[in-house]
Amino acid sequence: MESTEKLTDTNAILAYLYETFPLCFIAEGETKPLKIGLFQDLAERLADDSKVSKTQLRIALRRYTSSWRYLKGVKAGAQRIDLDGQACGELEQEHIEHAQLTLKESQEKAKAKRIAKATAAKASEKASKKPAKKVAPKRTKPAPKPVKEAAPAVNLTPAVLNELKQNQRVNVKLGKSPVAGVIVDIKKEDVQVQLDSGLTVKVRVEHIML
Repeated sequence: MESTEKLTDTNAILAYLYETFPLCFIAEGETKPLKIGLFQDLAERLADDSKVSKTQLRIALRRYTSSWRYLKGVKAGAQRIDLDGQACGELEQEHIEHAQLTLKESQEKAKAKRIAKATAAKASEKASKKPAKKVAPKRTKPAPKPVKEAAPAVNLTPAVLNELKQNQRVNVKLGKSPVAGVIVDIKKEDVQVQLDSGLTVKVRVEHIML
């Protein structure tokens, strides 16, 4: 006997059942309710078939009987059929009601899933189109400029070379206003002064004020 590759995909197993039992398993259109205990008949018929296992058959059968197409076919007046398509009894009311309830719940669940997916897609699209908000930098009020107090008028007199000495505080005329400092050294008429700013300058005596 030739070894045959076992089918593991549920869709492939269903396709195999459509082909092997066309009067029982209907591939397209309205289906018919299956005989109660059909799985046992199916397992016996395919006992020598190495293509499918009992576990895979059970999964495929569950997929077939839980489809909307099958549940719609479980209705008043419909006859159950066996593997050969032979009628084998009418449906009980409780089975019809159970099938209708299962169908309704499945459809509502699928609808809610579609709405949630559409809402998420819409939100994602809206977010991608929405320009990023630019946060305007906070404007801080500039600190008020301190009002400069007018320097008190100081009456300075020109220095006399003979009266100058080291470490004496003097004022040096640099630009418009005199700058305070300390005499560091005196060489003839050149006086070296270290200003309060730290800068050391050499100036003529006529530029020094007291």
